[in-house]
Amino acid sequence: MTALLTKEQFLEKVFNFEKHKDWKYEGSLPCIIDFYADWCGPCQSLAPLLEELSETYKGKLLVYKVDTEVEQELSGAFGIRSIPSMLFCPMEALPQMAQGALPKQELERMIREILGVEP
Repeated sequence: MTALLTKEQFLEKVFNFEKHKDWKYEGSLPCIIDFYADWCGPCQSLAPLLEELSETYKGKLLVYKVDTEVEQELSGAFGIRSIPSMLFCPMEALPQMAQGALPKQELERMIREILGVEP
C-alpha cells in the first residue's frame, strides 16, 4: 500500500535535509517516492502500477507519494521539475531519480538494480 507523505513525515522517515547536508536514509526498508500531482495524467496511470508493486514487494520495500502541489518545499528540495518523478532510495547507497510513467518491467529492473530487492 502506498502512503502519502507530508514534509514532516519525509524528514522523519526518509531524509532530514534540514539537519543533514549529506544523504542519510532514515527508513527501515528501501523505498520509492513518487512525486505526483492529481491533475497529471501520466501520474494517474502510474498510480495503480505503484500500488501493485507495493503489494508485490510488501515487507521488502515501501512506496510513498508526495503531492507536489501541497508539498512544494519538498519538491523544490529535490529539484522536481517534471512529474511523475520517482526517487529510488536504497538502504546504503545514494538515491537515484527516474522521470516519467515508466513501464512495469523497467520499474522492476530498477527495484532489483538500485534497491537490491527481489520479489
